[in-house]
Order: sequence, then C-alpha cells, then structure tokens
Amino acid sequence: MTGKEKGTIRRLLCLAYLTNPDCKMEGGFLNYLNGVFCVFPHSVQPLAVVLYALWLLYLFVILGVTAEKFFCPNLSAISTKLKLAHNVAVSFHGFHSEPKGKGVVRCSNAGCAGIFVTTVVAGGIALVRPFKAASRPFLRDAVFYMLAVFLTFVALYFEQVTLGEALGYLVLYIFYVLTVVISTWLHKRQRRERLAPPSHTEPELPTDSDDVDSSSWCFYFISLAGEEYQPLLPSEESTFRILTDSLNPLDYRKWRRKPWHWKILKACKLPVELVLLLTVPVVDPDREDQNWKRPLNCLHLVSGPLICTLTLKSGTYGLYKIQGVFPVWGVVFLAGASLAGIVFCTTRNEEPPVYHCAFAFLGFLVSALWISTTATEVVNLLRTMGVIFNLSNTVLGLTLLAWGNSIGDMFSDLTMARQGYPRMAFSACFGGIIFNMLVGVGLGCLLQMTSSKSVVRLESEGLLVWILAGALGLSLVFSFLSVPAQCFQLGRGYGCCLIGYYLVFLTIALLTEFRVIQLSAN
Repeated sequence: MTGKEKGTIRRLLCLAYLTNPDCKMEGGFLNYLNGVFCVFPHSVQPLAVVLYALWLLYLFVILGVTAEKFFCPNLSAISTKLKLAHNVAVSFHGFHSEPKGKGVVRCSNAGCAGIFVTTVVAGGIALVRPFKAASRPFLRDAVFYMLAVFLTFVALYFEQVTLGEALGYLVLYIFYVLTVVISTWLHKRQRRERLAPPSHTEPELPTDSDDVDSSSWCFYFISLAGEEYQPLLPSEESTFRILTDSLNPLDYRKWRRKPWHWKILKACKLPVELVLLLTVPVVDPDREDQNWKRPLNCLHLVSGPLICTLTLKSGTYGLYKIQGVFPVWGVVFLAGASLAGIVFCTTRNEEPPVYHCAFAFLGFLVSALWISTTATEVVNLLRTMGVIFNLSNTVLGLTLLAWGNSIGDMFSDLTMARQGYPRMAFSACFGGIIFNMLVGVGLGCLLQMTSSKSVVRLESEGLLVWILAGALGLSLVFSFLSVPAQCFQLGRGYGCCLIGYYLVFLTIALLTEFRVIQLSAN
C-alpha cells in the first residue's frame, strides 16, 4: 500500500470519527479518539495505545493520591468538627461522581456501576479492614437502595420517565437524607438519656471501629512520647520558610531508608502531590495548629476556587465571558485574591483563625472535583480503548465504563477503610450509589425535559435488563440477610463472597451479550 493510499485511509477514518455521534466524548479535557484517528498516523497507532495505557495508569496514581491525602482527611475533619456520625457525613458522598449521559439511561451503564460498587468495592473494604457494621444505618441504606433499584427498573420496564417520576426520584433522595440526619439525632439523644455522665474521659482514638487494635494504642503512646522532644521555647519561622516547607512533598529521611521501587513510585507521585498541595487545603483537627499554614492557606483561597471553576464541566462555566468580555475565571481569581489578602492581613503564622475549619470544606470540594475530573478522563480513555478494540456499547457498559464510572468511589472508599474508617467507607458504597441513581436519573431526566417534552424515553436491552435487575436485587437481598446473620461483623469471607458474586454476574451478562445464553423461542 502506497503512502498516498495510507493517507487516504487515515482521512476517511478521521472523517468517520468526526461524523459519528457515538464517538463524541462527554466532557473531559483531552480528546483521545481524535488523537487516534486524526493525529497519530495509522502506522504508529500501537504506540498511541501504549501511551494511553501509561496515561491510564498515571490517572490511577492521581486518584489514589487525591483520595488518600486530601479527600479522606478533609471528610474526616468535617465529620469531627460538626460532630457528625460517619453515616451522615457520607450521605453526600458521590456528588463528585456526577451523572453522565444524555438523558437516555442505558441499563448497562446505570446498573453495572451500582453492582460493581456494592459488591467489589464493598467486598474490598471487608478484605482490607474487617469491621463491625452499624446495624440501623446499614438496614436503612439497604432498604432505600432496594427502593431506588425498584423504581429504576420499573422505569426501564415501561421504557420512559415522566415529569412526576423524575421529581419523585429527587424527593426520595431528600427524604433519604432527612431520614439519615433525623435518625442519627434521635439515636444520639437516646444514648445521652440512657448513659450516665462519665466520671472521667478517655482519649479517643482515630478509628470508627468498635474494637481498638494494638497498633492504634501504639500510635497514641508514641504521640505522647513525642511531646518530650518539643522545644522548650517556640521558634518563629518566616512566612517564606513556612511556604516552602509546606510545599515540600518529600520526606528526605524516609527517602533514604526506602527501597528503590518505593522511590520510583514516589517520584511519579511528586508532581501530583505538588499540584494538590498548591490547590487543596487539608485541616487536621488532631494537630495543635490544625495544619494551619498561613501563606499556603491564603494561596488556597485563590487556587482552590479557580480550580473548581476550571474543572467543573471541563471548564465550560469558567471560560464563559460575562457580557462577552470578562471571563468568569477572572472574576473568581479577583475575588479569591481579595479574600486571601484580607485573611493574610488579619491572621498570624503561629495561631489558626477561628474559621480555619472552613478550609476543610474548601479542601473537600476541590479534592472531590479533582477526583471527578480524573474519573472523567478515565471513562473517556476506557471508552477510547473500547472503540480501538471494537467493543460494543453494551460490553463497554458492562466492563470498562462501569469500572471507570466507579473508579472515584473505589479509590476514596478503600482509602477510608485503610485509614481506619471502614464504617464510613461501607456506608459510602450505598450512599453514593443511592445519590447516583436517584439524583443522577431524576436530575438527568429533568434536564432533558422541555416545555414540549415531558417524557424521556429510555433504552432497554432485552434479557440483559432482567439479568441486571435480578443480579442487583439478589445481591442486596444477600447482604440484607447475611450481614445480620453474621451479627454485623463483616470479615474476609463476606468480602470474597461479594467479589465472587460479581464475577459470576459479569460472566453471565457477557455470555448473554454474545448470545451464548439466550431465551429459547417457543
């Protein structure tokens, strides 16, 4: 084949991509399909696939660092500052996994992400950190989740969502949040009335499990012993020194004693950690200064809102120009700079202000948007891989897209479990999916409804719909019955059963898609 013929084929592929509506990406900053079909020559397409695979791995690194060092600490700080139970704190978990779609809800995309989180992610939490689940929050979340699944698949059965049904989704989620808040308040009130005031208070350990392991006690006593090495006279550091020290993501003492493979991974994380340190504040209520870094926190008042503006909807709102002249991001930058100047002039380096806890909310929001943006890139990249390897939309929904849409939840939930908050992570598995089903379907359909269109048509996929409905229902019934049977003590056996269940479901669903399993004609 001559070079001219190859160029013609490449132009035809690029034209087919540009004119095919199924190849349009929803959000994201990089157009991966355009790079494959219109930028990279056909002869170096394998190189493009390798580069995309490496970029995908690095996106996973970004998700892990963001969840472990920024998202989860700020969520824990918010829970501590507001004295919220962990199941209340995670009732809003999942808002960073914004609903994707164009109003036509495909069953494979909506259902598979839910079953992945409630089986693989929930099972992974039990494997990482066995724990005792809170009885009433678990039963409440399971009931609401089953109700959300029932409503979703009733809509899929009739293949439409009306205006009243869409509003019903949102009302049900509001009722769920109110139920969480009110039931928690009543539970705390009953405990205060039932328990006598303690004669002395014991130090609380940083864990949400009922059993305190020896490692937590060791950490506590080491922290007490470390007070002996505090300087007798506090030394004041300059503002510039505080800024440079707080922006250093590398501990040189740890670097020297770590193995080579740890150093390679750390070197890959350093650029990500530096960017996140510049944009995401972290509040630590366990420290005396609550991690107050005056110059850096003032910088966060500028960079944090700016990142939120430029990452929300892939910068669509931030790049909008007011009166066609001044961009929105410019207004946000000026407002943040003014607020940062006020905070800098009214605070000191040595003492955090009384409103320092508000930085935890800013850090939670910015880190959640970082996770959402990264997860969107993962979804688009996985979808590109599916197009390259000629996978059908249904197979993509069952595998790559379901995993990609759940990747943010997986990293944040497993990170919470590793850091000693398995209850919070387990509740988030249900709270996030309830949010995605009720708010995602309800709000997504409302946005598609106009004055002349009060019904949104849904796509069904025949037998696959009922396989998904049965798999979701059966998994919920299994957890609803087995968790109380284990006295709410969830261990590695429960986790293995959930992951094995997902593998069986995925196998049956793929065999159905490839018509190995099909209904016999009468």
